[in-house]
Amino acid sequence: MTIDVAKQHLSNLVAFPTVSDRPNRDLIDWYADRLSELGARIRVIEGDGGTKANLFATFGPEGDGGIMLSGHTDVVPAEEAGWSSDPFTLREADELLYARGTCDMKGFLACALAVAPLYAQGALSRPLHFALTHDEEVGCLGAQSLVEVLRTEGLRPAVAIIGEPTSMKIIDGHKGCCEYTTTFHGLEGHGSDPDKGVSATEYAVRFMTRLLDLRAELKDRAPASSPFDPPHSTVQVGRFEGGVARNVIAGLAHVDWELRPINAADKDHATRTMRDYCNDVLLPAMRTVHKSAEIETLTVGDVAGLEPVTDNEAREIVAHLTGENGAATVSFGTEAGLFQSLGCAAVVCGPGSIEQAHKADEYVSLDQMAQCITMLERLNDRLRTPQ
Repeated sequence: MTIDVAKQHLSNLVAFPTVSDRPNRDLIDWYADRLSELGARIRVIEGDGGTKANLFATFGPEGDGGIMLSGHTDVVPAEEAGWSSDPFTLREADELLYARGTCDMKGFLACALAVAPLYAQGALSRPLHFALTHDEEVGCLGAQSLVEVLRTEGLRPAVAIIGEPTSMKIIDGHKGCCEYTTTFHGLEGHGSDPDKGVSATEYAVRFMTRLLDLRAELKDRAPASSPFDPPHSTVQVGRFEGGVARNVIAGLAHVDWELRPINAADKDHATRTMRDYCNDVLLPAMRTVHKSAEIETLTVGDVAGLEPVTDNEAREIVAHLTGENGAATVSFGTEAGLFQSLGCAAVVCGPGSIEQAHKADEYVSLDQMAQCITMLERLNDRLRTPQ
């Protein structure tokens, strides 16, 4: 049965410990070999250093207008307490499949590979692409490079189905996800005379306070018709680090923060607000004492949101395949917005629930896997029926 094949593929996939700070190349090569054996046209796109790579594989005719099944290969670390078994060994219990990445999102990759032999049988009416990426969990880095390759080479898939865990519900919109680290370079000194130094931690606190004020501003900017929950763009501080001792004026501090905008206008407003606050308020004050003081903001990730649109071929196709009548929006980010920027109609739909992702004993249910397989098998039927 196809579900048994998918389980075996999932067992192989989770055994690759593709945490984002480790290579994914072995998984990519293994997956590419399986598709190559079926006759797919294979392209492995290496990242810097050769240890990370994207896979872009195609069944069917050449050219534009294809349907793309997309998923990321990296997973978050599995270092949290509470695992009942080895996070990188598949365990089945009570119709649930446990391991890091089963839900987010190797379950979808396993289902797609299990159905791939159907796509290899005879002519398809349009191209069918498999797109596997690296480093989604740390800023969608692989998808960004893949989109750039496709854009440069002029290849335009028409539809992208991103198999992130949605309990097989159709998602046609989500917020963007922008991740930043702002670093403050002050002037160390003895704590007994604070005015002779520039405390990086104190200016970082002022920066974080402005971020909290910005949070309230973003709430007021939300349109009444916003489909998101929460309906407004959000900003939050994830980590703060600075200083070396209680009695030393801190010379260095870092603030890790994120912005999840509902639209490009909010992103521009938020980033401009914080940039201007640094340049016009904080930095001049720091430099009255230390002319070499600096504030630097590093963009760690800049992932476009998926904008809900009226005409969406991807939504129409997946609704036909799954029988779902409607679509929803979510606040978590995916690679879908990047593919939308390429001109693809895009939706997110895959097995498992985001509630099981990024935690100990992550799992996907066999029922969800079976639903995904049915969707992908029906896609094969559609690709053999004149539209």
